[in-house]
Amino acid sequence: MGGRVFVSIGMSLDGYVAGPNARPGNPLGDGGMKIHRWLYGVEAWRERQSLGGGGRNASGEIVEENFARAGAYVMGRRMFDEGEADWPDPPPFRAPVFVLTHTPRPPWERHGGTTFHFVTHGPHEALERAREAADGKDVQVSGGAETVRQYLNAGLVDELEVHLAPLVLGSGVRLLDGVDPEIALTPERTVGTDEVTHIRYRVSRGRAPGH
Repeated sequence: MGGRVFVSIGMSLDGYVAGPNARPGNPLGDGGMKIHRWLYGVEAWRERQSLGGGGRNASGEIVEENFARAGAYVMGRRMFDEGEADWPDPPPFRAPVFVLTHTPRPPWERHGGTTFHFVTHGPHEALERAREAADGKDVQVSGGAETVRQYLNAGLVDELEVHLAPLVLGSGVRLLDGVDPEIALTPERTVGTDEVTHIRYRVSRGRAPGH
C-alpha cells in the first residue's frame, strides 16, 4: 500500500481555510492569505518558491519534514486553478501531483520533477496513482477544503496536520463542515510558536474516547 496519507493545511481560529470570493486571481479568497502569514518568512518554504532568505525555526522544521516525506500530492481542480498562475517554475512540489477534475487534460510537465496529472475518475483513482508514483513515500492531500473532506469521509487519511493561525477570518470556506462526526482525531504532536500552532492528529474511524 505504500506510505501514509496526510493532510497539511492552514486554518484560522474560527475554522476557515480560505476567505470568501476565492477564485483564480484571488487565491484563498479575501483575507485568506493571512492564514499563511507565518509561512512566508520560513527559509524552507521560500527555497521551494525560488526565493532567497528566510528564517530557520520550529515551523521551518515542520515545513522541511513535510516536503521530505511527500513522494506525491493530490489536489482539487479549484486549488490547481487558483495556484497555477502564482507557482514559479519549478513549482514547489518537486514530485508528481494528481489533480481531481471533470475535464480531461494531458499531463503538464514542469521543471524540477513536478508533473501535473489530471484524474477524471475520482478520489480513489487519484490516490491509487499517487501511491504508485510516491514509490513507498507518503502522499500529501494538499487541498482545498472540499478535496480534504472527500478523503476524510472516505477513510483514506492517516494524519491531519492543522497549522492554526491566531486570527479570526469571519467568513469563507470552513475545513470541517460536512465531515463525518464518526471520524476520531487523536492529537499526536503540538508545536507552538508566536505566529502559529501546528497540531498533528491521527485519523481513525469511530468517536474518540469519552465521546
